[in-house]
Amino acid sequence: METKKRLLLKSLTWQATGFFAMGMISYVVSGSFTASLSIAAGGMASGFVFFFVHELIWAKVAWGRARP
Repeated sequence: METKKRLLLKSLTWQATGFFAMGMISYVVSGSFTASLSIAAGGMASGFVFFFVHELIWAKVAWGRARP
């Protein structure tokens, strides 16, 4: 089982990666730096929350875990 600190750090690094990718894609599509930052920021905030909650839920599921 992971600690919440580790989960928080994983969530932050994952979202930073996603922010960069979403910013680049939305810039290519929109041609606007401001629009791409807005889209990426919204995606980052919602993605962080959903990932964190998703991991908390899965941490309670025993199915598929190897037993020590």
